[in-house]
Amino acid sequence: MKKIEAIVRASKFGEVKDALAEREIYFFTFYEVKGYGHQKGETRSYRGTVYDVGYLARIKIEIIVSEHFLETAISVIEAAAKTGEKGDGLIYVSDLDKTINIRTGKTGSEAINT
Repeated sequence: MKKIEAIVRASKFGEVKDALAEREIYFFTFYEVKGYGHQKGETRSYRGTVYDVGYLARIKIEIIVSEHFLETAISVIEAAAKTGEKGDGLIYVSDLDKTINIRTGKTGSEAINT
């Protein structure tokens, strides 16, 4: 079992979600996140208050997949999220030691297929 974490532009999230669904990868968790990388932070002052406007809106997607779907999921995310400009995001892959479906008690690949 693998855990894929992808940080993508908020504007590309819909395309990534639809592309994953076309490959029958429907289950994932996502969060609205902010961050910055090569773009650096930027602040603006308004009426004496400093606001940090350098953080860019991003979506973090977490997907649990079996080995069978790993390369498909990675290539789909990469293709759908890519604009060719700095800030397109990153994809991280990590191993999962154990996955348990709380409702059924099934483990491993069976845990995510029920």
